[in-house]
Amino acid sequence: MRIVVGLGNPEGEYKGTRHNIGFELVNKMAYDHNIPVERKKHRGLFGTGTIAGKSVALVKPQTYMNRSGECVREVLDFYKLTLADLIVVYDDVSLALGDIRVRERGSSGGQKGMQNIIAQLGSDEFVRIRIGIGAKPERMSLADYVLWRFLPEEHEGMIAGVTRAGEALQMILKDGVTAAMNSFNRKSEVDIDDR
Repeated sequence: MRIVVGLGNPEGEYKGTRHNIGFELVNKMAYDHNIPVERKKHRGLFGTGTIAGKSVALVKPQTYMNRSGECVREVLDFYKLTLADLIVVYDDVSLALGDIRVRERGSSGGQKGMQNIIAQLGSDEFVRIRIGIGAKPERMSLADYVLWRFLPEEHEGMIAGVTRAGEALQMILKDGVTAAMNSFNRKSEVDIDDR
């Protein structure tokens, strides 16, 4: 089984915010593959099913972003899985809106949810898909920006990013992370994990 974790804050007040784009990916996969993500367990919402012929658990931590690792650790422990079975999807301000990057490992890049996951698991050796939400405006703090909802004119870019991330996820499950990196990572742009 592979654990696919989309990062975000509990939906309702935070639905549609930039920080919740990981939840949007889980919602899309849940809809596309008929996997209800409704069970409340391990400090999150999750559902199990099949994507690209592989058994998966889709997870949306309900701990708030900064404590996402608590949910991730509980899920991995419950299923007796390793970091090799984990895929985390989250927002990235260093990528243009709609761009994605697939990585086998790496730093948190300053993303608070990823910082907590790495701290809880004691390692950064797990696959992640970063979805670009665009750079923050100079006048706005990072904390305010990630909790800002997408503007109407940005919805197309947001949907494109989530769609591409879903395609990358399916390729990871079917063909492996290297194939997904080769297909979805643009070589022309500097990646924060490669600096």
